[in-house]
Amino acid sequence: MRIILRNTGDTPIYEQIAEQMKSAVFSGELAAGDALPSMRVLAKELRISVITTKRAYEELEREGFIVSITGKGSFVAETDAALQREETLRRIEQLMLQLLPLARQCSLTFTQLQEMLRLLYEEEDNGTGSGTD
Repeated sequence: MRIILRNTGDTPIYEQIAEQMKSAVFSGELAAGDALPSMRVLAKELRISVITTKRAYEELEREGFIVSITGKGSFVAETDAALQREETLRRIEQLMLQLLPLARQCSLTFTQLQEMLRLLYEEEDNGTGSGTD
Protein backbone atom coordinates (compact mmCIF):
# COMPACT_ATOMS: atom_id res chain seq x y z
CA MET A 1 0.00 0.00 0.00
CA ARG A 2 1.31 3.39 -0.97
CA ILE A 3 0.49 6.45 1.14
CA ILE A 4 0.79 9.90 -0.39
CA LEU A 5 1.00 12.83 1.99
CA ARG A 6 0.27 16.43 1.13
CA ASN A 7 1.67 19.30 3.11
CA THR A 8 -0.75 21.72 1.50
CA GLY A 9 -4.26 22.16 2.83
CA ASP A 10 -5.82 21.82 6.24
CA THR A 11 -5.92 18.03 6.61
CA PRO A 12 -3.55 16.81 9.32
CA ILE A 13 -1.07 14.15 8.25
CA TYR A 14 -2.46 11.54 10.65
CA GLU A 15 -5.91 11.98 9.04
CA GLN A 16 -4.42 11.60 5.57
CA ILE A 17 -2.82 8.31 6.63
CA ALA A 18 -6.02 7.04 8.27
CA GLU A 19 -8.22 8.00 5.31
CA GLN A 20 -5.93 6.31 2.80
CA MET A 21 -5.83 3.14 4.88
CA LYS A 22 -9.63 3.16 5.14
CA SER A 23 -9.82 3.54 1.36
CA ALA A 24 -7.49 0.57 0.96
CA VAL A 25 -9.80 -1.52 3.17
CA PHE A 26 -12.89 -0.41 1.22
CA SER A 27 -11.24 -1.19 -2.12
CA GLY A 28 -10.01 -4.60 -0.96
CA GLU A 29 -6.34 -3.64 -1.29
CA LEU A 30 -6.08 -4.40 2.44
CA ALA A 31 -7.96 -7.47 3.64
CA ALA A 32 -8.92 -8.65 7.10
CA GLY A 33 -5.88 -10.02 8.89
CA ASP A 34 -3.32 -8.21 6.75
CA ALA A 35 -0.40 -6.92 8.78
CA LEU A 36 0.28 -3.20 8.68
CA PRO A 37 3.77 -1.75 8.87
CA SER A 38 4.88 -0.95 12.39
CA MET A 39 4.38 2.65 13.47
CA ARG A 40 8.16 3.17 13.45
CA VAL A 41 8.62 1.67 9.99
CA LEU A 42 5.74 3.70 8.54
CA ALA A 43 7.06 6.88 10.17
CA LYS A 44 10.51 6.24 8.68
CA GLU A 45 9.10 5.49 5.21
CA LEU A 46 6.95 8.64 5.24
CA ARG A 47 9.63 10.74 6.97
CA ILE A 48 7.29 11.82 9.73
CA SER A 49 7.09 11.53 13.50
CA VAL A 50 6.20 8.22 15.14
CA ILE A 51 3.68 10.22 17.18
CA THR A 52 1.85 11.05 13.95
CA THR A 53 1.65 7.41 12.83
CA LYS A 54 0.60 6.41 16.34
CA ARG A 55 -2.28 8.87 16.21
CA ALA A 56 -3.38 7.54 12.80
CA TYR A 57 -3.31 3.95 14.06
CA GLU A 58 -5.20 4.91 17.23
CA GLU A 59 -7.92 6.56 15.13
CA LEU A 60 -8.16 3.52 12.85
CA GLU A 61 -8.41 1.23 15.86
CA ARG A 62 -11.04 3.40 17.53
CA GLU A 63 -13.13 3.27 14.34
CA GLY A 64 -12.77 -0.51 14.11
CA PHE A 65 -10.59 -0.70 11.01
CA ILE A 66 -7.53 -2.22 12.69
CA VAL A 67 -6.58 -4.15 15.79
CA SER A 68 -3.25 -3.76 17.56
CA ILE A 69 -1.72 -6.64 19.47
CA THR A 70 1.09 -5.78 21.86
CA GLY A 71 4.32 -7.38 20.71
CA LYS A 72 2.85 -8.54 17.40
CA GLY A 73 1.78 -5.40 15.56
CA SER A 74 -1.30 -3.94 13.92
CA PHE A 75 -3.62 -5.82 11.58
CA VAL A 76 -6.68 -5.06 9.48
CA ALA A 77 -9.67 -5.88 11.65
CA GLU A 78 -11.99 -8.80 10.91
CA THR A 79 -14.89 -6.52 10.06
CA ASP A 80 -17.35 -6.37 7.24
CA ALA A 81 -15.91 -3.83 4.77
CA ALA A 82 -19.38 -3.36 3.30
CA LEU A 83 -20.70 -2.44 6.74
CA GLN A 84 -17.83 0.01 7.29
CA ARG A 85 -18.51 1.54 3.87
CA GLU A 86 -22.21 1.85 4.67
CA GLU A 87 -21.36 3.69 7.88
CA THR A 88 -19.14 6.08 5.94
CA LEU A 89 -21.89 6.68 3.38
CA ARG A 90 -24.27 7.46 6.24
CA ARG A 91 -21.79 10.04 7.57
CA ILE A 92 -21.54 11.60 4.09
CA GLU A 93 -25.33 11.84 3.92
CA GLN A 94 -25.43 13.54 7.31
CA LEU A 95 -22.90 16.12 6.16
CA MET A 96 -24.87 16.72 2.97
CA LEU A 97 -28.02 17.29 5.03
CA GLN A 98 -26.12 20.01 6.89
CA LEU A 99 -24.96 21.49 3.58
CA LEU A 100 -28.39 21.78 1.95
CA PRO A 101 -29.84 24.57 4.14
CA LEU A 102 -26.68 26.65 3.60
CA ALA A 103 -26.87 26.13 -0.15
CA ARG A 104 -30.53 27.14 -0.19
CA GLN A 105 -29.80 30.16 2.00
CA CYS A 106 -27.36 31.35 -0.68
CA SER A 107 -29.87 30.54 -3.43
CA LEU A 108 -27.53 28.00 -5.01
CA THR A 109 -29.14 25.85 -7.65
CA PHE A 110 -28.57 22.11 -7.74
CA THR A 111 -26.38 22.60 -10.82
CA GLN A 112 -24.25 25.23 -9.06
CA LEU A 113 -23.86 22.95 -6.05
CA GLN A 114 -22.87 20.08 -8.34
CA GLU A 115 -20.29 22.30 -10.03
CA MET A 116 -18.82 23.33 -6.67
CA LEU A 117 -18.52 19.70 -5.65
CA ARG A 118 -16.97 18.74 -9.00
CA LEU A 119 -14.35 21.49 -8.69
CA LEU A 120 -13.48 20.52 -5.12
CA TYR A 121 -13.28 16.87 -6.10
CA GLU A 122 -10.95 17.66 -9.01
CA GLU A 123 -8.75 19.87 -6.82
CA GLU A 124 -8.48 16.99 -4.37
CA ASP A 125 -7.54 14.54 -7.13
CA ASN A 126 -4.88 16.93 -8.39
CA GLY A 127 -3.37 17.37 -4.94
CA THR A 128 -4.29 21.02 -4.62
CA GLY A 129 -7.35 20.58 -2.43
CA SER A 130 -7.59 20.83 1.31
CA GLY A 131 -9.67 17.71 1.94
CA THR A 132 -8.67 14.10 2.38
CA ASP A 133 -8.11 11.32 -0.13
